[in-house]
Amino acid sequence: MDDRTAIWRAVHEERRRLASDLQGISPEEWQTPSLCHGWSVHDVVAHLTDSALTTRLGFVRQMVGARFDFDRANEEGVAKRKGTDPVQTLDAFRATAARTCSPPAPIATRLVEAYVHGEDIRRPLGIHHAYPMEPVMMALTYMVRASAEFGGGRERARGLRLCPPPPEGQIGDGPEVRGEPIAPLLAVSGRPTSPGELTGEGAAVLAARR
Repeated sequence: MDDRTAIWRAVHEERRRLASDLQGISPEEWQTPSLCHGWSVHDVVAHLTDSALTTRLGFVRQMVGARFDFDRANEEGVAKRKGTDPVQTLDAFRATAARTCSPPAPIATRLVEAYVHGEDIRRPLGIHHAYPMEPVMMALTYMVRASAEFGGGRERARGLRLCPPPPEGQIGDGPEVRGEPIAPLLAVSGRPTSPGELTGEGAAVLAARR
């Protein structure tokens, strides 16, 4: 199986698991602020739906319509896909599970989006989720290599050595940051982590770079 096939399989599985986790949550929980600044849980699900339906050409059209303001394009996408009833939004998201559309970006960004936005939603709702090690490591490796200009986290990880549990290996050089792969992935994506999730002499440095 090539990387592209493996990545899409992981993304599709994650979409299905997130939809399952959100089935039956209360109307109040849908309005819970997510870890994605300024967006509720409902907003993030709408964004995931919009992203899953966005082709390369569609992305160009969105950016032109938003006058090349990326944040504005995202907000317009959320407004377009957000139903008046959260159940409608969840049904629309569930229907995208097997889609392989992507904006013009490296395919590893689909993993980043699935896992980081998944935690943007789950953590505020108190939903624990076990993520598969290998695709999360692929997402983390991409984020450490990509600059903030392109949505990456290279600047946050600079001068640090990220050390997920063996046998997954280490990324970078410098003071150690230890933790399960999802935790450094969130940190280099600018999200908070729970106390004790990241340890090592570099953990406080990484946390301060949000």
